[in-house]
Formats: sequence, structure tokens, C-alpha cells
Amino acid sequence: MYLSSKSKSFFTAATYCFLVLVCLLNFGTARRLYAENLTDLKPFIGDQDSILVADPQGRIVFSKNADLQLVPASTLKIFTALVALHYLGSDYRFVTEFYQDHHSNLKVKGYGDPLLISEALAKIALDLTSIPGIEFNYINDLVLDDSYFKTPITIPGINLSNEPYDAPIGALCVNFNTVNFKRNTNGIFISAEPQTPLLPFVQARIEASQLDHGRIQFSSQRNENTLYSGHLLLYFLKKESVQFGGRIRTGKVQPNNDELIFRYASSFSLIHIISKLLEFSNNFMANQLLVTCGAKAYGPPGTLENGVQAASAYAKNILNIDNIRIVEGSGISRKNRISAVSLYKILKVFAPYHFLMRKMGTTFYKTGTLRGIHARAGYIENKEGRLYSFVVLINTPGKSPKPIMDILMRNLD
Repeated sequence: MYLSSKSKSFFTAATYCFLVLVCLLNFGTARRLYAENLTDLKPFIGDQDSILVADPQGRIVFSKNADLQLVPASTLKIFTALVALHYLGSDYRFVTEFYQDHHSNLKVKGYGDPLLISEALAKIALDLTSIPGIEFNYINDLVLDDSYFKTPITIPGINLSNEPYDAPIGALCVNFNTVNFKRNTNGIFISAEPQTPLLPFVQARIEASQLDHGRIQFSSQRNENTLYSGHLLLYFLKKESVQFGGRIRTGKVQPNNDELIFRYASSFSLIHIISKLLEFSNNFMANQLLVTCGAKAYGPPGTLENGVQAASAYAKNILNIDNIRIVEGSGISRKNRISAVSLYKILKVFAPYHFLMRKMGTTFYKTGTLRGIHARAGYIENKEGRLYSFVVLINTPGKSPKPIMDILMRNLD
């Protein structure tokens, strides 16, 4: 069919007007759905609370007190995860090194592996006894080198308790610096984990706890946390028929005199570690990562101060956040401060890794809870698979983010 130039112009103009009308209608619908309905949130946000909600294009559709500096609790772990990805890389794997000296001493140097667990020690023991060309059937002393981190490291907000969330960090720790135990039917203490024996080294600690079951943590005093890693490793070495004739003690590797015989690389990449960190909200893992980042950025030994400095530099120079205040990486300290705006900037960068978060329905999220503090941040996936970002920081005692999340879920699905 032939169309004149005038007809073509008419159809072009009509098509353009139609498309503009569709866009306006869609925009109006989005405004009604995502902005007007969200005004129901206002009564739930007090003077010490904040909220920010953004659509997949990054437009802020609702906010209140978004610049207020508040306690983030464990939602801070999202930021710590990003810091680790920046300094270490997603494929990073922690290592643990094993040396022999001329006196048949085995020396173990840790580098802060947060997932050095019983299963890993069992594999290490097998690998050590299978090294080609090295006869490894006797140890004099087992020497533990935790010098990659400065010791001890005091984490603000951590108390001297038996609670696992108060476990101290270190360069050479196993099983999150804790032991899980229970009583059997005869009333005798046994391990609550089949892969981990209950060693004599921990019996006194368990009895002192006055608990019938649970998980206790090791103190950094008298190097208790580091020494436990040696006792557990020796257990697995003996299972591989290695003879032991000396003692377990702390010390340092002498690179010029000691021979590196084995370097264990964790089977867990940083991506896997972050998924565990966010799933279980493990404070120990968070600060292990933060201090490791400090050592990576400024050199060993790793310190909390250097970890905080590395994180702050990343926030300012890469994320364009200069008003975040952190004193540690887990969120356990009430001295940490962040605004909803800053946490939203973090969420924007973390979006490609949102699948590492806990998921409930269409929501990927991280919670944060301290006494009187409730926080939640993450993403809601819509029917097209696109992500809305949300930050809810409740610093008013007695209030909960649940009614806020209920409103969001009704309007952002």
C-alpha cells in the first residue's frame, strides 16, 4: 500500500503520541502503587527510626529520616561483605601453611581462615601424611603461629561470656572458636557434632560453664583459642598414625630455617564464606574478614584498626559514603552508625550478590537485632524479576519492622 509523505507524518505523530500516553499511564500507575500506598508507613517510623525504598531504576519512592545516623546492628554485615569482595576478590581462598624444622617440629601458620573447621583439619591430616617425598610419621612439638593477626584483638561490643556471638577472633582458630557439646543418656559430656571429638582440653571449660548442653567459646587469654586448634589438629594426625613426642605450644615460623611442606587452600571461596556469613549472621566470621582486609590493604599483622581504616577508605573512595561510622565489622557494637541513604548505596553495589542473602518468598534480606534495635535491609523481587531495595532501621525500643515489611510486601510485589 502506498502512503504519501503527509500520511507517513500523520502515522508517525500518532504512534509517538500513543507511546507517550502509555508511558504516562504506566508512570501514573507506578506512582499510585509504589508511592501513595506507602504513605501508610509513616506512622511506624518514629524520630529514632528511618526507612528508604527504591525501585529497580534507583528512584526513591519512599523515605523518612533517611539521613539519620542510626545503629545498623547486623545489617552492617552487608557492608563488611562488600569490603571483603573489594580487597580480597570473589575467588579468594584462605590458606593455612605447614612447616617442618630441623628438630622434627611441625609449625602451623594461620591466616585468619573463618571456615577452618573439623572437616578441613581431617583432610589436612590426611594430606600431610600423603606428601610425595616427605616422610611424615613423627612430630616433636606442634608449634602454632597466629602472628598474622595482632593478639589479642578486642572487638567493641564483645563481652567475656560463653556465648558463641562473643567468640574472639584470631589468625589460627577452628570451628568458629567454639565447641558444641551435650550430655548423653548416662549424663556424660559428649560432642554434639559427630565430626568433632570432645577433647580433654575442653572438659574443664565445659564444666565451668555449668551448662548441660550448648556451645561455648574459647578465650584469647593464655592463647586458649589458638591452642585448641592445635589439640584438634593433633587428634586428626594421630588418627593417621602420626606419632607425637613433644608438646603443643605457640611460636613463630622462621622462613629462612623452616621448610614449607604443605599449603592448605580452603575449599570455600569468598563467595561461599559470605553466603554463610549472611545466612548465620556470624560475628566471628565478619570480623575475621574485616581484619584480613586490613592486613591485605596495609600489611600484617592484621589489626582491627587497619580493618576499620580499610573499610572506611572503601566507603569514602569507592561508594562515595563519607558519613559512615564503624568500629568493627559485625554490627554487634552500638557505636556503629549508618544512615538509610548510605546503606542503600551499599545495597546498590551489592545487588549482583543478592542471592547470597537469606530468602523468604520474594524477599532477599539481612536482619539486625540488638536490645531495643531492629533493622532489616535487602531486596524484594517483583514479578518481572527486578529488584526493589529497602532499608528499615528501627532504633526505638519496643518497635518491630514487621508491620513495615507487611506493607512493603503488599505494595512491592
